[in-house]
Amino acid sequence: MAGGRPFRPSAPRRAAFAALLTLLLLASLAFLLSSAPAAASSRSSASSPPSRLAAIRRHAADHAAVLAAYAAHARKLKEASAAQSLSFSTLSSDLSALSSRLASRGPLPEDARRPLEKEARERIKHARLLAADSKEGFDTQSKIQKLSDTVFAVGEQLARSRRAGRMSSRIAAGSTPKSLHCLAMRLLEARLAKSSAFADDPDPSPAFEDPSLYHYAIFSDNVLAVSVVIASATRAAADPSRHVFHVVTAPMYLPAFRVWFARRPPPLGVHVQLIAYSDFPFLNASSSPVFRQIEAGKRDVTLVDYLRFYLPDMFPALQRVVLLEDDVVVQKDLAALWHVDLDGKVNGAVEMCFGGFRRYRKYLNFTQAIVRDRFSPSACAWEYGVNVFDLEAWRRDGCTELFHQYMELNVDGALWDPTSVLPAGLMTFYGNTKPLDKSWHVMGLGYNPSISPEVIRGAAVIHFNGNMKPWLDVAFNQYKALWTKHVDTEMEFLTLCNFGL
Repeated sequence: MAGGRPFRPSAPRRAAFAALLTLLLLASLAFLLSSAPAAASSRSSASSPPSRLAAIRRHAADHAAVLAAYAAHARKLKEASAAQSLSFSTLSSDLSALSSRLASRGPLPEDARRPLEKEARERIKHARLLAADSKEGFDTQSKIQKLSDTVFAVGEQLARSRRAGRMSSRIAAGSTPKSLHCLAMRLLEARLAKSSAFADDPDPSPAFEDPSLYHYAIFSDNVLAVSVVIASATRAAADPSRHVFHVVTAPMYLPAFRVWFARRPPPLGVHVQLIAYSDFPFLNASSSPVFRQIEAGKRDVTLVDYLRFYLPDMFPALQRVVLLEDDVVVQKDLAALWHVDLDGKVNGAVEMCFGGFRRYRKYLNFTQAIVRDRFSPSACAWEYGVNVFDLEAWRRDGCTELFHQYMELNVDGALWDPTSVLPAGLMTFYGNTKPLDKSWHVMGLGYNPSISPEVIRGAAVIHFNGNMKPWLDVAFNQYKALWTKHVDTEMEFLTLCNFGL
């Protein structure tokens, strides 16, 4: 800066920008190529010119949405770059001029020297802060991660725009990656080919209702991810025969789960119960606002994510359940979670706030009176992934009924973003959550490339929350092996469905 040179982007910045442009072009090309066969299929299957025109119009609208999103992202990048360049150039010129003023003067009296020193310190402090705030902009991997988030967001937006009709269609969201959808279809084909080999409704095991055992609930439509959760937890357990996994999925995916676990029975005596949420008669529009809002077209959510709020009704014989997300890997025996003292509270979870970040203000709309009156904006938020639920305390405090009240109040999305399930949990279990030791649950492997190996090794459970899931090509290479080592690679369908494991 001392020479007053004009600002020029550094080599890392140019590399980051080139990577961004390349990824944008590749993402656009991949989208166009993947849409082309669907468009051809629509044209060949259309029985009349209006049908063909409707298909063309739909594909044109989809492509327009993608390109508009990319254009908006490009404009933001350009504006941010221009503003940053101006800030850098201005401050560089100011510091150069100040340096020249200091160099051209001889010894100064105290009253003249102090203002110059103060000005220099302030400018240097400003330069240091500006450089620190802008460091992320020169980090290629961070830029690529943000671009991936944008691509995922566009894909989700297009998938949501196509969901319509029956509730089951909305649940089978179009955002499911092609390889996972292929796997589910292959498993269903295997079941149809040998229907006699798979029981439609296996006899329940007494272990499923034994409160003396260790019970886990997993809500998911992703059979591969669930198999990894169960395999990793089983290998980490000191006594696997005492661990019971209750897997709840959509009715359309239940046959695929049954085929997988029939061909690959749970090892070491662990117990696995496979259930469709349709098996619970109380889950209907008359008793659940979630079902009611989805049927009325007022919610565009993955229903299985909200089933966690019905745990006490689903498992009336149980006293404690640990909720595991389907994107976790278990590294240590979890039996001790059944002995954690929750101090009479309902939920045990690892908090994720630090400093002023990830507080309740991030997730709830405090411009609403009901939010201001009931919650503190500085309260520390926790995360789903590994949650210990005391079902008896849950029943005592009526948490499901409280959840229903908040869902009804948020019917228009005024209290929190209705596409996220976490704010509903933060409200429902506010003041009723016991913080767990952070080593139980280390988060961020799906968005943070800088988690230390020591922290990961010390974690009981690692969580790939974020867009970069371990079964996707965009997963971080440094973390992916932690997940893939638990994948049953001998299952032939994985190769057929092009999983890059």
